[in-house]
Amino acid sequence: MSPSVRPASPAAPPPPDDPGWAPRDPTLPAPRAGRPRRSLPRRLLRAVLGLFLLGGLLLAGAFTAGYLLVSIPAANATAVAQSNLYLYRDGTVLARDGEVNRENVRLDRIPLTVRQAVLAAEDRDFHTSRAVDPKAMVRAAWNTVTGKGRQSGSTITQQYVKNYYLGQEQTLTRKAKEFFIAIKLEREKTKDEILQGYLNTSYFGRNAYGIQAAAHAYYGKDVERLGTAEGAYLAALLKAPSAYDVTTRPENRPAVLARWGYVLDGMVKEGWLTASERAALSFPDPQTARPATGLSGQRGYLVQAVEEYLTGRGIVDEKTLAGGGFRIVTTLDPDRQAALVRAVEDRVTHRLDPAANPADRYVRAGAAAVEPATGRVVALYGGVDYTEQYVNNATRRDYQVGSTFKPFVFTAAVQSGAQTQYGEPITPYTLYDGTDRRPVEGWPGSPYDPANEDGESYGEIPVSAATDLSVNAVYAQMAVDVGPARVRRTAVALGLPATTPDLTASPSIALGPATASVLDMARAYATLAAHGRRGDHTLVTAVSRDGEPLPLPSAEPRQAVGREAADTTTAVLRGVVETGTGTAAQAAGRPAAGKTGTAEDDKAAWFAGYTPELATVVALMGQDPESGAHQPLYGALGLPRVNGGGPPAEIWARFTREALGDAPVRDFDLRLMPGAELPEVPPTPDGTEDEGDGDRGRDGGGEEGWYETGEAGPGPAKRPDPRRAGR
Repeated sequence: MSPSVRPASPAAPPPPDDPGWAPRDPTLPAPRAGRPRRSLPRRLLRAVLGLFLLGGLLLAGAFTAGYLLVSIPAANATAVAQSNLYLYRDGTVLARDGEVNRENVRLDRIPLTVRQAVLAAEDRDFHTSRAVDPKAMVRAAWNTVTGKGRQSGSTITQQYVKNYYLGQEQTLTRKAKEFFIAIKLEREKTKDEILQGYLNTSYFGRNAYGIQAAAHAYYGKDVERLGTAEGAYLAALLKAPSAYDVTTRPENRPAVLARWGYVLDGMVKEGWLTASERAALSFPDPQTARPATGLSGQRGYLVQAVEEYLTGRGIVDEKTLAGGGFRIVTTLDPDRQAALVRAVEDRVTHRLDPAANPADRYVRAGAAAVEPATGRVVALYGGVDYTEQYVNNATRRDYQVGSTFKPFVFTAAVQSGAQTQYGEPITPYTLYDGTDRRPVEGWPGSPYDPANEDGESYGEIPVSAATDLSVNAVYAQMAVDVGPARVRRTAVALGLPATTPDLTASPSIALGPATASVLDMARAYATLAAHGRRGDHTLVTAVSRDGEPLPLPSAEPRQAVGREAADTTTAVLRGVVETGTGTAAQAAGRPAAGKTGTAEDDKAAWFAGYTPELATVVALMGQDPESGAHQPLYGALGLPRVNGGGPPAEIWARFTREALGDAPVRDFDLRLMPGAELPEVPPTPDGTEDEGDGDRGRDGGGEEGWYETGEAGPGPAKRPDPRRAGR
């Protein structure tokens, strides 16, 4: 061995206690042999993919089954529509309507721009898209669920299927059938055939089914003669026929113009109309509706009001109702209905002489009566004749209510315990400054100094007397003291729709610029008469079709405002009838409360009043029969001015006297706010007709009716210590 090589040293043996590897924890299970385990995310992904595949298979199976099982049916009942039967509350016949007005036309008779307008309004991709649009349906369903309004997401093909083969009910079953029938129909019919069927079956309002009937109903011409602007208006009607009929809903004109513009803008976007052609078009006002002679007199107005009630509350949709076959029992009382007509004819209609007095051409009357205890509407007056004056004066919302709104301000004051600018509680005896054009105090907005009627100044005056005389300066300041927003909420709680035009929370709200309908006001005053308790004011007690009753909405009566607030308002309004601007209402021969009102420029005169049993509101309105423009009532009926304390209060008294007939005379059972007790009201007249005092019958005219000593009237026997409220 070479001395340079050293032999390897043998490895040292391991220590006896070290086996050479890490021992396994005996408390853990032994590892499994085989492939390594997959991670949790991978297992979840496989499960999700499996579920997705299973769902796809189920959907495909459901689609196949639906396609095979659902066949194209025969035409539905709407395509062969029947009449509707309307009954008075006692079961006697009120009217029949619903006879179908339809004339089918070929597609080539319909001008191209009219067809394009309909496509712009309803389905712009009709010629290039499939019969159904699942994405649009999902989007519409999501918008409906999330509160963005009910939307259909339906193509024109689906709408045609609904119109002609199915119905208007909003159910999943109907939507599923519509889906499959539309797919099958597209395989059997061309796009032009489907569009022609859609245009001939769609409902345009005014009982007009199809584009030809609509052309005659709105423009008095055949469809071939329709222009682009007219076609765009008819296309706009498809979304909501009644709401977009500007002759019957003049208050909706801004919405109509917006929808009409949307249709035309869509035509420009699709290249069917140039921007210059669009700019040259002006809105084509339709002709006044010509209702069927079977709805002459008051019948047409009553049917129209009932239909608005049914469709407005979602009891039945407009197209289905127009299809007919319904039996509708109303709340209207035939005897009281006749009494209301006689009262208007006696006090207004028979006194008009348009040939000798041109101002008489402008006079329109509207009235509504509601039972406070039940909320039922028992009588309506819509106009002289439905076939002559189509707009329903009982339900229209385009005339200011004037000072009939002031009681809502006082009710809000008592309900909220409001105080004046100087910390004085607002009661019937609180003194306010009634100086003409006195600027309101405490309002952060623009300066406001309303004028009193005829520029009268009253100085320091208690609230009760300011109500009797309808002093604007007092009530504008009171609205600020209470808070205009609170006043608005109170009016809505009493019964005015929250959507009432010009119901704006500002000091002017007290003077009644809001344009509520006569029926709206009757419902609100009925709530006051019912001690602040508001029920489900209704026009219908039962609806059925083919013997099957339809469910009606039910709402438990609720206390809209406190009883003390409502009753104290009633006590103050009794003074208006006894010594204020509404003395003509005393001719009813019963204890009564009420308020007069005059619209700006004397274009409307109102009287709203009630007994414990009946709340009735009457309005005279000025309207040019040719242009439809609002007109002042100066000189009408041979009077220098028409005020709420004149003919409207006289109609109210005549109707109330006859409607209540021999029923026992009831006095008001009032529970007043502390410190608001009023003295005994003088007894009512013995029943002789009272034409009223000319000055008292004028809103805010003269200083009669309030006093400082013990004269009979609404104030205390002794005037309270001066409290310079609002000064």
